Amino acid sequence: MENVASRRNSHNALIHDPSSYLIEKEPYYVAVGDEITLFEAAYASRLPVLLKGPTGCGKTRFMEYMAWKLQRPMVTVSCHDDLTTSDLVGRYLVKGGETVWVDGPLTRAVRSGGICYLDEIVEARKDTMVVIHPLADDRRIMPIEKLGQLLEAPDSFCLAISYNPGYQSVLKELKQSTRQRFVAIEFDYPKADLERRIIMHETGLDEALASKLLKLADMTRNLKGNGLEEGASTRLLAHAGKLIARGVEPRVACQGAVALALTDDSDMIAAINELIGALF
Repeated sequence: MENVASRRNSHNALIHDPSSYLIEKEPYYVAVGDEITLFEAAYASRLPVLLKGPTGCGKTRFMEYMAWKLQRPMVTVSCHDDLTTSDLVGRYLVKGGETVWVDGPLTRAVRSGGICYLDEIVEARKDTMVVIHPLADDRRIMPIEKLGQLLEAPDSFCLAISYNPGYQSVLKELKQSTRQRFVAIEFDYPKADLERRIIMHETGLDEALASKLLKLADMTRNLKGNGLEEGASTRLLAHAGKLIARGVEPRVACQGAVALALTDDSDMIAAINELIGALF
């Protein structure tokens, strides 16, 4: 038994060096409100954090910035329908004729005392909450049933999750038993002046072109609930801007990065293309 544990531990140490999850270069992030102060206080108090907001509004960038600022390794998991508890915790695999244990991303973050960021948590299977809950309350423990271990999270560990309330449904909602374990920080698209600065920084475009992209975004956001599930995010504007900066004609760039990215409905695509044509 000791030999198996020894092989297992050396295998994990060889492949999952915590330093490989450190963010060395400062990500570009401009605070919109008190989110940085609130996150720092939650982290110091060993409280888990819930980020709420629409797609592409800066939640992931914020997490990258905080991981850099706190100098903690960050493991990000993009949740999906097939994500299981084993995907998060780990599993036994056969390598070189031996059965070895390989930590999942959540276990790696706990062991390294880093940050685990579960993006769009409501997309994951419901059974994943079984392992998240004891990490998100005063216990701060992680049961690893297959190893017969109870892993205690060090003080430096932080659990953060995100979700988009706009996509909530009866089948995909964040239960009270989960959400009331977290300190919530609400995000939205930045105000116009700040969003313009972000677009200019991310793309290298001048103020005039960045302003036109913002007008397009406002027009599409006004269509939310009237044919579109979401309007153009800051992320999509940056995509369009980067294409324009590479020499792509603005109308073509916006059609590909905004209109076709937002919807498959031919009537809505035509409507958005008309808005693009009026601006560029």
